[in-house]
Amino acid sequence: MRIRNTLVFFVLLCNGLFLSFCSQAQSYPNKPIRLIVGFAPGGGTDIVARAIGPKVGEILGQPVIIENRAGAAGTIAADFVAKSTPDGYTLLMGHSNSNAIAPFVLPKVPYNAATDFSPITYLGYVPNVLAINPATPANNVSELVTIAKAKPGQLTYGSSGIGSTQHLAGALFGKIEGIDINHVPYKGSGQAIIDLLAGQITMNFDTLPPLLEQIKGGKLRALAVSTPKRLPQLPNVPTFLEVGIPGFDVTNWYSVMGPKGLPSEMIARIDKAIKAAMIDINIKSTLDSQGLQTSGPATPEAFGVFIKSELEKYAKLVKELNIKAE
Repeated sequence: MRIRNTLVFFVLLCNGLFLSFCSQAQSYPNKPIRLIVGFAPGGGTDIVARAIGPKVGEILGQPVIIENRAGAAGTIAADFVAKSTPDGYTLLMGHSNSNAIAPFVLPKVPYNAATDFSPITYLGYVPNVLAINPATPANNVSELVTIAKAKPGQLTYGSSGIGSTQHLAGALFGKIEGIDINHVPYKGSGQAIIDLLAGQITMNFDTLPPLLEQIKGGKLRALAVSTPKRLPQLPNVPTFLEVGIPGFDVTNWYSVMGPKGLPSEMIARIDKAIKAAMIDINIKSTLDSQGLQTSGPATPEAFGVFIKSELEKYAKLVKELNIKAE
């Protein structure tokens, strides 16, 4: 009898929890939603988040508040979301840095990138651009490599943190070209770009959004882009393939994720709102102008498969490049 009563209680408890989750999903959202960005304001992740946030909030009927928690290649923000209640009110601007690369670079990441998140929406990827300060006398990649070989260890490249795509891109570039260039990590793209503009570092492999206006204004010089074809925003800038560097597959992808355990109905609603926001003519124009390439997994389930493949890819690449926390 005692065992039977225990089983009945357990079943009732499970039913109660299930009904509670259903109720939450149906009434969601009834308060503001926080979208956590793992990098400082002004970087590519922040720009994309602020482009879609207001419209997503409008569609869902509650404001989406962008909150920056910069540091450690986005892992501080990712850890915060991973440990949050799965109620849909704390979401992450998922990023290739925090959700695919950092686990293999940093000595201790306080979450499991494969299991501690609920994939919601893959937003797209932004190509990396090799940009230099115009004071560096190089008009193309070949001339930059020549300078680097003549000054081993003297040229520097910035990144948004150890284990970021910019970090891997610089390390991969150095290995392919056989040059010694020093990595200078920052807490986000914004400060790295400020120092690049000031000539404190030589080059950067950053995403297109925060670099585009600086390049168009002549304050930075773009030497190559990491897309299969040239970008319409920078038609005169060759691809890495064109300059003889094939396989330069290091890009920043953006997404929206929640902590593990997010109810499927809630995931579907958030995903639908984000997709609707992204086809809004004004937002699409903004994202297109920033070079966001939206091809990729189209459903939360497909996005989950994509994350698994990215983890496998970067585990191999980090090992090949022998990248470790500095």
